[in-house]
Amino acid sequence: MTYGPDERALFQDGAATLYEAIVSSGGIDEGDPRISATGPERPAFDLLVELGLVQLDQDSERWNPEDPATVQSRVVSPLSQQASTLLTESSEWARAFGALSQSWRRSPLSTARGPFTYLHLDAIGPFLAGLVSEAEEEMLTAQPQTGRDAASLAAAALRDTAMLERGTKMRTLYQHSARRSSFTAKYVAAVTDRGAEVRTLDEFFNRMIVVDRRVAVIPASDDLQSAIAVREPSVVAYLVDIFERTWERARPFTNRETTTLKDIAAEQRAMTIRMLIEGHSDPVSAKRLGVSPRTYAGYVADLKGEYEAETRFQLGYAMGRAGVSGHEAVPEHDET
Repeated sequence: MTYGPDERALFQDGAATLYEAIVSSGGIDEGDPRISATGPERPAFDLLVELGLVQLDQDSERWNPEDPATVQSRVVSPLSQQASTLLTESSEWARAFGALSQSWRRSPLSTARGPFTYLHLDAIGPFLAGLVSEAEEEMLTAQPQTGRDAASLAAAALRDTAMLERGTKMRTLYQHSARRSSFTAKYVAAVTDRGAEVRTLDEFFNRMIVVDRRVAVIPASDDLQSAIAVREPSVVAYLVDIFERTWERARPFTNRETTTLKDIAAEQRAMTIRMLIEGHSDPVSAKRLGVSPRTYAGYVADLKGEYEAETRFQLGYAMGRAGVSGHEAVPEHDET
């Protein structure tokens, strides 16, 4: 049996707590009112029984706990296999559509529609998959942290590693906040092992993919529900120039030296100060830093503590008196 989100929620919210109580007491009586047919813990208990985490001892009439390690693989392995199958199937569909896309781009109809193609919703993924499958020399990507969940990163890892294994080069930009994501770290490890380069910086930037310096894909709306494929050489060259200038200021993702991490913290602090001085709302500031509003509020709280301020007005006044602008230079260190 494959377990889904509902069972996991029940497991995390109730069954795990009940299991811990059973372990601590060395078992639970078969007639315990908590697990009776109308007892408050009955749904959680039924899940424990179904998972095999508790077994009934007929002699003592008690339910005894079992080692979770013996159960975990039986629950997790089918999910992992299902995920692997879905990703493989997704890759095969993308490859099939990529062949059709290649035929379309070579046709007179494609040229007749001009250097800009608008893509919407479900058309974006297949278009990108086809574009990446055709990459021969280089792919440049800028990926703000928002919108990169585990599923999209897993699909991107399959797509991008296949491209890298063909010998195509790849450079990717993230925001510094991406360093805190375990999913992103796994993706970066997968692509860098195959020769890709990944860097991070504090600045906000829009999502962008450029393939072979001939086609660029950029968002057409803030909600990422539409995109524009650009083939106009002058516009693509302009976007590549922006990428190159930004790349030079960014820091290697794989550099975990203390000096680099300190510099990154200083850059995020400086950008928080700039957001406060410029008067941006917390949601806007959080987005530009690539963090959640809660994390951004924590950054502001740290600044209040640093300047002994209770309110943002007091904080602004204290920073103004100190001549702080958020544009102070961060000491450079060797990135090698």
